[in-house]
Amino acid sequence: MRDYDAATAFLGEWGRFQRLVFFLLSASIIPNGFNGMSVVFLAGTPEHRCVVPRGTNLSDEWRNASIPLELRGEQQEPSRCRRYGLAALANFSALGLRPGSDVELETLEQEPCLDGWEYSRDVYHSTIITEWNLVCEDDWKAPLTTSLFFVGVLIGSFISGQLSDRFGRKNILFLTMAVQTGFSFLQIFSTSWEMFTVLFLIVGMGQISNYVVAFILGTEILGKSVRILFSTLGVCIFFAIGYMLLPLFAYFIRDWRMLLLALTVPGLFCIPLWWIIPESPRWLISQGRYKEAEAIIRKAAKINGIPAPAELFDTEEMQDSKPQQQQKAILLDLFRTRNIATITIMSLLLWFFTSVGYFGLSLSTPDWHGNAYVNCFLSAVIEVPAYVIAWLLLRSLPRRYSLSGTFFLGGSVVLFIQLVPAELNVLSVGLVMLGKFGITAAFSMLYVYNVELYPTQVRNMAVGATSTASRLGSIIAPYFVYLGAYDRFLPYILMGSLTVLIGILTLFLPESYGNPLPESFEQMMKVKCFRNGEQTTSIRSSKESPKSLITPL
Repeated sequence: MRDYDAATAFLGEWGRFQRLVFFLLSASIIPNGFNGMSVVFLAGTPEHRCVVPRGTNLSDEWRNASIPLELRGEQQEPSRCRRYGLAALANFSALGLRPGSDVELETLEQEPCLDGWEYSRDVYHSTIITEWNLVCEDDWKAPLTTSLFFVGVLIGSFISGQLSDRFGRKNILFLTMAVQTGFSFLQIFSTSWEMFTVLFLIVGMGQISNYVVAFILGTEILGKSVRILFSTLGVCIFFAIGYMLLPLFAYFIRDWRMLLLALTVPGLFCIPLWWIIPESPRWLISQGRYKEAEAIIRKAAKINGIPAPAELFDTEEMQDSKPQQQQKAILLDLFRTRNIATITIMSLLLWFFTSVGYFGLSLSTPDWHGNAYVNCFLSAVIEVPAYVIAWLLLRSLPRRYSLSGTFFLGGSVVLFIQLVPAELNVLSVGLVMLGKFGITAAFSMLYVYNVELYPTQVRNMAVGATSTASRLGSIIAPYFVYLGAYDRFLPYILMGSLTVLIGILTLFLPESYGNPLPESFEQMMKVKCFRNGEQTTSIRSSKESPKSLITPL
């Protein structure tokens, strides 16, 4: 709105009303933190081995030798998915033969776990893995559970902005909170893996929608200076706080159903916020509901202790100031010239592999050395300084070098993990944490950099496309973690290599620091290799369009 900022300037930037909106909207993000990563403990896989039924006629010696050994890492461990044929073992036991001395175990036939599995209760008492035996032949279901959650996140990111544009920011914010909380509660009563997974997909839709709409609402209510702080530090740090709470809940509640119940309860505390958080006055004005917008602004003035002017808006002038409908951008506009096509392809790769690295490291915390709960807590804590450093880098240093430096830091230290001796467990965890720090800092800077690269008429389209690439990266990230079942270092080698690669790729992108936002394709900065000239092919003509609100779709 052309006159909205001027009409509300009397409220100030950081009054009691703004502080209330800032902290309450940020606090509404906390459940997103522990719901987004809850699968780390809900789908934790404990140590397991085949069940040998008590009724089997085996001596203690043969019962102890019934599970074959297999090489995992550098040690011989009992097999998780195979056992020696019990009929043959019972026969040997009845004949009084001894394993190893009288019978060579390596020559015996093996069979799958026909009677189920027994699970260690050292770390988890109950998870969906132990509930529905998602191991061995069914171990593919565990990463699929996580991937389908992120499919829900992808769907939610598409629909949340459209719903809030049509039905209002506040209504959709609390609706998506209810979806996230309500369907998380329904998951407690899941009777099958299929039921749990479908509900988890819907939880993912609510989780991202709540985050996006809270972001939109905050940026529309808060003033310009506070808006930047809210979008870079407010929502991110409160997300990290929720993430930190997850291992604390999980440590004291080792049963997955009770853990889900505990994670659902905090969502109920958001109910009173309905009577405190206002609707976006900007959205109300865009819908022609001027009296409601004026009532909210006058209430804000009262909370701030500031007298409001007698007339806030000139209704006729604001209606006349609405921009005329412009030609809408289409996806092909992101590829209309060699320069913008190159920037788009490079940006898609950046977002995709950054998301793989971030979620891959976050979801792999149970596989690190040491305590799974402490590792998850440290993984969450390291995000806070990462967000702060990213904010400081954005304020003072060029984008390309800041991004490339954090990518190199994150990728190179993750690559070094394979070189750490097995006895230096603390060092390997420290390297993973440093890698998570670098990738998290880069991830948070990508939003700002992406916005600054594209002209106004396709900026929202570009943010949506790259955000989609990010969601696709999160969908396949669980399978990077899954590769650790075959080689413990393979996920880190892949994630580290790809992160270093995109760090190099970043150096070829144009620098946007200190430059005005481009308004047209002609004003776009050139990729390094195109600065000496470029042949372009127009896909279609376009007209100038007004500036768009940027949201993290």
